Amino acid sequence: MPEYIIAFNDEWVAEHTMEQLIHKRDTSMAVTKEMKDAGVFVYGNGGIDASTALCSVELGDDGEPVFTDGPYVETKEHLGGFFVVDVPDDETARYWAGRMAVALDWPQEIHRFPGRPRLEA
Repeated sequence: MPEYIIAFNDEWVAEHTMEQLIHKRDTSMAVTKEMKDAGVFVYGNGGIDASTALCSVELGDDGEPVFTDGPYVETKEHLGGFFVVDVPDDETARYWAGRMAVALDWPQEIHRFPGRPRLEA
């Protein structure tokens, strides 16, 4: 089955009180439990924004990785959270994204991962 990522950007989310965030955590965790019960949940996480960036890494001249405190891609949008689901088709991915959009009351975006490359023996 294909895998899909259902994600939202941090900038799509207005400021919330702690009480509102706790409510959204609870409603999204209920949908996550349904995903797990349905056997489609692969992985998810949230609460990430520009402040959670750890470092940047690139290939150095000596062939070794070089870790730095940036530079980071300059963008106004940062991934806020995501779920990876393993479902049979686009419609099922849309169903779960719709459930999460309702639970959180903020937009979700769906991407289908390309198929896994087949390695020849």
